[in-house]
Amino acid sequence: MIDIRQMRYFVVLAETLHFGRAAERLHLSQPPLSRQIAALEKELGVRLLERNSRHATLTRAGQRFRDDSKAVLAAFDQACANAQLAERGQLGELSIGFMMYATYTVIPSLVRRYVAHYPMVHTRLREVIPGSLAADILAGRFDAGIMFDPGFIRGLQTSAILSEPLCLAVPADHPLALRPLIEARDLEDEPLLAAPVEVSSMLREAIIRYCRSGGFEPIIRLETQYQHTIVNLVAEGLGVALVPDGIRKAGGSGVVFCDLDNAPIVNHVVAWRPGNLNPALTPFLAECERRL
Repeated sequence: MIDIRQMRYFVVLAETLHFGRAAERLHLSQPPLSRQIAALEKELGVRLLERNSRHATLTRAGQRFRDDSKAVLAAFDQACANAQLAERGQLGELSIGFMMYATYTVIPSLVRRYVAHYPMVHTRLREVIPGSLAADILAGRFDAGIMFDPGFIRGLQTSAILSEPLCLAVPADHPLALRPLIEARDLEDEPLLAAPVEVSSMLREAIIRYCRSGGFEPIIRLETQYQHTIVNLVAEGLGVALVPDGIRKAGGSGVVFCDLDNAPIVNHVVAWRPGNLNPALTPFLAECERRL
């Protein structure tokens, strides 16, 4: 059976057309090289070289085998290199789910750095609602997720990457829009727009706690899962909303974003399943740690 070593020997010999020089390049003595080439010819059933005392010449079969062997060796070497790159997480595929809020905070710079450092990894991004991310990661639909801290979930590991305050979104013509700083008690009797608990329980809890710090229970007028929708509804005068500060970057006509006194903080985390064996995951988590 022909092995890859015999192909390498033959290609070097075909380049030098001299057994002595080929043996020297291969760090062999000449007799073992001659035996390997003879075994190769016997296995193929063709004569690859015409030999004389001084040099060798390639037969037509030898010329063809030389060209094809070079292609095979290049593919083999690339396969070996790819396996090593994949083992180091530098080649392969990585799927990342992220909540919309992260679009305005960590995702752009994090993904830019990761793609720059690992260009041969096919990185797939998908925006999903925060409430489904943990289940998607545990089910293997994503290798990692950027989300609000979900608290303890069996089988899920998290690491904080950003702490972000909330701010208040109010219609541009609302009296609170002129205030430099909003206190919790200023929101009493204000109808609030918020994401449902099942979409982001941490964000909803932060809103409730902040209102209670002002001595009242919040009035939730409307619920919708997307912050863009919430901001647009605020612009239409349907209520006010406590939203992550990064949403300011989204802008929006008819809306003013105000600072909150003692603003509640929400934590963004990267979440993953420790049993995930995808080698591309470890470098991504390292990028998250560097980002922090």
